[in-house]
Amino acid sequence: MCICENREVKKIAILGSTGSIGQSTLSICESFPERYEVVSLAAGRNLDVAYEQCVRWNPRVVSLATEELAGELSKRLNVAGLNETEVVHGSKGAVRVATLHEVNFVVSAIVGVAGLEATYAAVSAGKTIGLANKECLVTAGELILAAAQKHKVALLPIDSEHNAVHQCLRGGRASEVKQIWLTASGGPFRNTPTEEFDAITPAQALKHPTWVMGQRITIDSATMMNKGFEIIEACRLFSLPPDRIRVTIHPQSTMHSLVEFIDGSILAQISVTDMRLPILYALSYPERVEVKYAAPALTFDLAALNQLDFMQPDPLRFPCLRLAYEAAESGQAACIALNAADEVAVAAFLQGAIPFRGIPRTIEKVLQATPSTDPTSIQDVLAADEAARECARSMIAQHAAHGHHA
Repeated sequence: MCICENREVKKIAILGSTGSIGQSTLSICESFPERYEVVSLAAGRNLDVAYEQCVRWNPRVVSLATEELAGELSKRLNVAGLNETEVVHGSKGAVRVATLHEVNFVVSAIVGVAGLEATYAAVSAGKTIGLANKECLVTAGELILAAAQKHKVALLPIDSEHNAVHQCLRGGRASEVKQIWLTASGGPFRNTPTEEFDAITPAQALKHPTWVMGQRITIDSATMMNKGFEIIEACRLFSLPPDRIRVTIHPQSTMHSLVEFIDGSILAQISVTDMRLPILYALSYPERVEVKYAAPALTFDLAALNQLDFMQPDPLRFPCLRLAYEAAESGQAACIALNAADEVAVAAFLQGAIPFRGIPRTIEKVLQATPSTDPTSIQDVLAADEAARECARSMIAQHAAHGHHA
């Protein structure tokens, strides 16, 4: 076992290694080779980046989305003389990446329910989880939390808001928390007149004022559904009911979240908007690590606090927030439907099949049609997810057939 300054090197598996969280995690591993060793990677469909990562990191195991992609990667690695990496594929491959014996920390960053099985398997195998995937806790939070409790596994949030709350909660006991405030940028339409919402184009919705993110999460930020999912996640992670998770629009995005205690004190977490900070916090917890690398880029300029605006989100402008609160109150089946319907509706909006306001309208109809059952396994969750997607697709198709939008 490699020990540096009496510290065990953490053996890392990354689910979603070619995405922005995955690549940021690898940049941290590069900066702290004495602390972190990359052992296995789940790389999805990005063959070229997966190959580059194998050349750079020489992982024990790498998984791709399909058998065909895995075969192509194996050929490339053989040609390069890199035969030590085992190449696997599909959901079973991702599970193998996450449950390798020597891995002790799994970064869960596969977007969507695709990351669910591997994350659950990692928890069940006793691995510490750095959680960047919203869908895991939104769709299967109760199952994952029960498994984490059973196997004494820490779930460390990487999402900037929940990471901020996690940091603030170190300032008091759980019983002393009055409520949590999640901050939201308000997206690109926080000041757009609501009568103009029907004319919003995908190109306009994809211009986020603060963060550079994937397409779905950017649209979710514009509708504030992203914040809705974070409400559900916060309920799960911090064992609080939905009415004690509040949302405030904070356009400057300098305060990442706040915790209000029963004595009136409020603790806020402030830092630059760079995902390497919450990732490093999760990887090094309970320590804090000095960021000598890229120090100027990660140093917060206090002048950024000259103007701090906070405002209540308008429920008429952002109906997705209301739908998320309702789903959180209703239970797991509604949360699964919320996520599935949103993904289908966002894709339909990006393809021009429904208008911007068609996203919350579609989600609300799917929620109304969803029976309230409690899934007892990950397979139940995936089946409920597929049923909700099918419901959303048929509703969108039905409205298209009648010549008007959902």
